[in-house]
Amino acid sequence: MSAVTIEDVTKTFRQHVAVDHLSLQVPRGSIYGFIGPNGSGKTTTLRMIMRILYPDRGVIRVLDEPTNRKNHRSILDRVAYLPEERGLYKQMKVREVLRFYAELKGFRRSGPEIDAWLKRLDLSAWADKKVQTLSKGMAQKVQFIATVIARPELILLDEPFSGLDPVNTDVLREVILELRRKGATIVFSTHDMSVAEELCDFICMIYKGRKVLDGTLESIQNAYGSDTVRVQLDVPAKLDDLPGVVKVTDLGRCQELRLAPQADTQTLLACLMQRGRVHHFEISRPTLHDIFVRIARPGAEAEEKGHA
Repeated sequence: MSAVTIEDVTKTFRQHVAVDHLSLQVPRGSIYGFIGPNGSGKTTTLRMIMRILYPDRGVIRVLDEPTNRKNHRSILDRVAYLPEERGLYKQMKVREVLRFYAELKGFRRSGPEIDAWLKRLDLSAWADKKVQTLSKGMAQKVQFIATVIARPELILLDEPFSGLDPVNTDVLREVILELRRKGATIVFSTHDMSVAEELCDFICMIYKGRKVLDGTLESIQNAYGSDTVRVQLDVPAKLDDLPGVVKVTDLGRCQELRLAPQADTQTLLACLMQRGRVHHFEISRPTLHDIFVRIARPGAEAEEKGHA
């Protein structure tokens, strides 16, 4: 069962293709992470799931119902969205604004729920203060509560950790995991690869509007993990002329060697031993950050074609 199904969706703005033939499935009860550079199409995709935008072509099903304007209201009562551009009614008090957002979703007995959330996110002392008196971090936590207060089945979060300090980032991470344990499906975009690695059951990377990665962290790492070796020699040495090595990256204490598909690591090790004493030799699993940079850095496409 999928909470979201996207089938061959394209969205353009004049001459710009924001989302290009995108297909994916978000399993129910999972945490699904969108990663990708700025302008890659992540926010546009979230807005299409929310019916803020409609695709030029393709189909989007949310909670088993297809995208159309007729069922707009019934679906949105079961879905919540935290946009990247935060916005609360600044003249309202915190408790009032949370009650207002709950009632928008038809959740009218929200008093105890509001108190519990304010206590959970350390905001009880601010319940009767106007939103405009809050710090940026506190306002962001209030908006998160407003997003989840009505117990939605599907929660869409656009850069939810942006602007939060490490303590509140940890608190929000714990809350997201708790919401998943209670049965909600969470889709969020992030630039923080460590957060995506820790939280997400599934990860999708969108680059220039197209899906370039989709799967579990393990499956993604396995696809990229057999061609990277990290080595440390006792003396500095030139390594980019070794057999099978197509790229060398200096990491400070060691060097990372990118290998051609058919490179033999045993032959590589024998050659390294001729250059000096080998203190470290590791066939490494790349982090999500490594994979992201490999795909999205300037010149990456031309480099990949040159090594194909």
